[in-house]
Amino acid sequence: MAQAMLTTVARQRGIDARIASAGLIRGGQPLPVETQDALRALGFNGAGVERFRSTQVTESLVTGADLVVGLAREHVREVVVRTPDAWDRSFTLKELVRRGGAIGTRPVHEDLQSWLYRAGYGRSRSDLLGDSIDDDVIDPAGGMASGFDRTATEIQSLCQALGALLWA
Repeated sequence: MAQAMLTTVARQRGIDARIASAGLIRGGQPLPVETQDALRALGFNGAGVERFRSTQVTESLVTGADLVVGLAREHVREVVVRTPDAWDRSFTLKELVRRGGAIGTRPVHEDLQSWLYRAGYGRSRSDLLGDSIDDDVIDPAGGMASGFDRTATEIQSLCQALGALLWA
């Protein structure tokens, strides 16, 4: 969901960004039908949701990324354990929007890494322990279709907020 939504936000803002998705589970899996339905309900009909296949996160994917965004602390924890150098550019989506909101929109003259450094100032790796409604988007897997719709709406709102912070 987040890949399709953040790609759309970047495109709407005229940003040429390569946005990729990778997760902790085995790659090659299609999106659950409930996820496809939730995306379509929000207007993501042409986003290729029916052709999407999951990709498993690898060290090379993380190493090549300017920014790593997870939907839950466990995702960021796993990335940072596998690739410790990714700490300064790895956040949960909620955390980055919250921290970015606190420091303000990235000025046009400021590079992404400098803004991420400011956003992450004072963070501790122990902040990633456990779960937190402040940092984790609820995973609707195994639940009712309405849970997928709520999650999709939340992710869309967060992606729009992140887009506004990164690409004012």
